[in-house]
Amino acid sequence: MDNLLYWVGLAAVAVNALTGVLDAGRKNMDIIGVVMVGGATALGGGTVRDILLDRTVFWINDQTYLVAALATTVATFFAVRGLRLPARLFLIPDAVGLALFTVVGTQIALEWQAPWLAASLLGVITGVVGGVLRDVLCNDVPLVFVRSELYASAAWAGALSLVGLQRLGVPPVLAAWCAMALIFAVRLLAIVFRITLPTYAERK
Repeated sequence: MDNLLYWVGLAAVAVNALTGVLDAGRKNMDIIGVVMVGGATALGGGTVRDILLDRTVFWINDQTYLVAALATTVATFFAVRGLRLPARLFLIPDAVGLALFTVVGTQIALEWQAPWLAASLLGVITGVVGGVLRDVLCNDVPLVFVRSELYASAAWAGALSLVGLQRLGVPPVLAAWCAMALIFAVRLLAIVFRITLPTYAERK
């Protein structure tokens, strides 16, 4: 399971860095701005999780994550620079990153003896905080806060499924793959069919 967590974590960092570059590119940022946005998107959620768990921040403990974030950011910047890309293109890799990071965050919290509900919420934090930082740095309302297709709720469903499957005796690796697939599928279906949660509205 540790080996899976490591490689999924690296993949999540790379994918989230890519989404940060795609979003920052729409704002015509220079390479410094893009690197800052990409790095915050890739590393932000895991950093908050580790601080809350009182453990060494993952990219300080292992600089491979930091290298992966920076390398992906710079490579993507030069690969897509000058191309005209659809505005919603980043939503697909963002869904992948959400699935990967949520499962990694939840599993790490469980291994650090966090209670199941707290562990699931730490998984959600790991999955969504990077995107929040990306949107704030790009001067957008964070995707998770506006009336949009299921986002944090998709992550939480996946995190709870990971906890539940492990409690039922499903092998951790299989439970992790099932949870990632669930998050990605729910997020993708929500995007395609415009599935949203009820919003608060005052009666006029």
